[in-house]
Amino acid sequence: MDGKTTIKYLQHYIKQKDHNPELLKDYFLKLSEEVGELSRAMRKGLKAPNTKDIKGTIDEEVWDVIYYAIAIANIYDIDLEQVIKTKSEMNQSRYPSSVMFEENR
Repeated sequence: MDGKTTIKYLQHYIKQKDHNPELLKDYFLKLSEEVGELSRAMRKGLKAPNTKDIKGTIDEEVWDVIYYAIAIANIYDIDLEQVIKTKSEMNQSRYPSSVMFEENR
């Protein structure tokens, strides 16, 4: 293992920790709330001074947004790694770029 965290692992981790399909609407409300908190942190320029002191910072709020987005994907049994690949291909055809998505990276 190279010490990197994969999307597949994040999905598995969040599913094991927090998978309550009956709370789908609550997850969406939390996602919306976290987007607002991210907006506030960005507006105030609250970047963490180091990797340990992230409370209330952009760093923390980005993770919270990712967490709830993945929790919602898990409820719908969405394989995010596959969706990323498919969506990247769709975007490449609509918005050609010299930067190509590479699998297994």
